[in-house]
Amino acid sequence: MQTDAAYSRRMQIQLAYGEGHLPIECPDDRTTVITPEDRPGLSNERAEFQAALEQPIGSAPLRQLIKADTRLCILFTDKTRATPNQRMIPWLLEFLDFVPRENITLLNQLGTHPPNSRNELEALLTPEVVRDYRVLNAEPENREAHIQLGITHDETPALLNRHAVEADLRIVTGFIEPHFFAGFSGGPKGLMPGVAALETVMSNHGHENIASPDATFGKTYGNPIWEEMLAIAQRTGPNFLINVALNDHRQITRVFAGDLVQAHQTGCEFVKRSAMQPVAAPFDVVVTTNSGFPLDLNLYQGVKGMSAGARILKDGGTLILACECREGVPAGSPMDCLLRYAESPEQLLTMLTTPGFQRPEQWQAQIQALIQRRADVRVHSNLDEESLRAAHLAPCPDISATVAEELARRGPEARVAVLPQGPLTIPYLEGSLDAPAAV
Repeated sequence: MQTDAAYSRRMQIQLAYGEGHLPIECPDDRTTVITPEDRPGLSNERAEFQAALEQPIGSAPLRQLIKADTRLCILFTDKTRATPNQRMIPWLLEFLDFVPRENITLLNQLGTHPPNSRNELEALLTPEVVRDYRVLNAEPENREAHIQLGITHDETPALLNRHAVEADLRIVTGFIEPHFFAGFSGGPKGLMPGVAALETVMSNHGHENIASPDATFGKTYGNPIWEEMLAIAQRTGPNFLINVALNDHRQITRVFAGDLVQAHQTGCEFVKRSAMQPVAAPFDVVVTTNSGFPLDLNLYQGVKGMSAGARILKDGGTLILACECREGVPAGSPMDCLLRYAESPEQLLTMLTTPGFQRPEQWQAQIQALIQRRADVRVHSNLDEESLRAAHLAPCPDISATVAEELARRGPEARVAVLPQGPLTIPYLEGSLDAPAAV
């Protein structure tokens, strides 16, 4: 085993963690730091935002799509997303000041997440918006809150929230980043699964779809999950998309407004160029994050960071996730119960292939188990050791020390990669089959 002297030259790296940063040290001659291409924030975000509504992509200007009696549903992302709602939504409502307020409903894209409280909604949208407009949480578990729009691939009812479906125009907001099984966030995801019923989401996120090699970062067309999301979203009628790209300071770097497909495709191409970074060979150790607050609120979201790092990890390597998890797994959530029910990741994967077996949030647990099939996964978080062990994960109280120990154990040729911003950067192996696909 090498001595500490072998690691005398160290670089300090700031990992995105909670609302701040977690400093770690790694040997500078054996470490590759992988970050998104730096893009400056817009000099005048509000002006660029409103200009995009006047000159949209593949659509008439937003103002021309709205009449005096048009019923609008504005769909916004929930507290687990980094979308700057507290800026975007007031700008949008200011732009729509000619629309009677009673004709506007703001609907929270919960997917399968728990509802946000009034205080959380005020933090998301500003207290003034919550006070002056009708703001609702989607209700994924209330079947009566939805309208059926056909069926999914396995003949499950395709159910979307009735406030969205019954509106004359849906304005779908959000932000675009690579997504670990839907290709990219934003776009049709704002409707499906954003405001879909739980049974519809579970069909789309089912075991076979999640296991598809095409259900991965950076791929939309050809991805069975994304293609079905789009098909269901398009059944609603007219939609107007407002998505943004962000840098690691949560500044808006570009606004993509207009047609649900064309505006999203343009945004995906922009984000792919900055976020997806090639590497020459896999690493023995990978340190990743879940991009800090609010994306690292819980372990459920943290699987995204694991998935980003696992793409460039050697089989049998060590993956270390820094994810604050101030809200736990969350405890008692479907994912927590499913992980506790299984005695091992391998048993979990076996259960998921059993005909008729289906549980909410199984897709996150499935992806975690697939990563653990080929890697030693450790987590630095606020979670207590019992909760981590119950999730079949090992605690990592000191990331720097663990990296040094793993490199020493694996020999002088071993190398470590660090993704300080987690899934805001998606690495891929040069020439590999899972290189970023064309959007």
